[in-house]
Amino acid sequence: MRDFERMYQSCETPWDTGVPSTELGLRLAAGEIPPGGSAVDLGCGTGTNVLYLAQWGFDVVGLDYSPRAMQLAQEKANLNKLGRAVRFALGDATTLRNVGEPFDFAFDRGCYHSAREESLHGYLNTVEAFTKPGSVFLCLTGNTNEKRKSEGPPQLTERQIRTELGSVFEIVNLREFQFDPTPQMPNRPLGWSVLMRRP
Repeated sequence: MRDFERMYQSCETPWDTGVPSTELGLRLAAGEIPPGGSAVDLGCGTGTNVLYLAQWGFDVVGLDYSPRAMQLAQEKANLNKLGRAVRFALGDATTLRNVGEPFDFAFDRGCYHSAREESLHGYLNTVEAFTKPGSVFLCLTGNTNEKRKSEGPPQLTERQIRTELGSVFEIVNLREFQFDPTPQMPNRPLGWSVLMRRP
């Protein structure tokens, strides 16, 4: 598994766009994710999508196990004066179980495809503990249909996703999308956008 703390310390973060996820915005604008309520961002990094969800009216917890990422995320939240709408929890998405409540909405932009390599069972236990019947979960992950040989996220097949995430959630909609570009990764890798609901 990648040493994410070292990568944040050395600014080797090709996944960090610094702008809210376009795919998350599209799903919110389409009404597929009810705004407001409580939300958790698994593997939130420097907190960009945490702040974005707060602007949509969510009370948001950002989870990451990199202390440097959490420091940068808290600095962003302080700068934007979001106060009690945003908080951060330092922890591993394969072991952390309780950050205060099950959430109405869970978001994952790239945590699942890395965490599953460490402990799929642990990750699934965490997302199950963080959600409740009726919770919505949007997971963005790498896609084996990507044909480019460039650097990009770990890749999964549609079958893997349906087998693994489908063991906890009802898959409402699964579609291909492209990750937002970054200066270190301008080619926009192909991904899966998986919208789910907890039965």
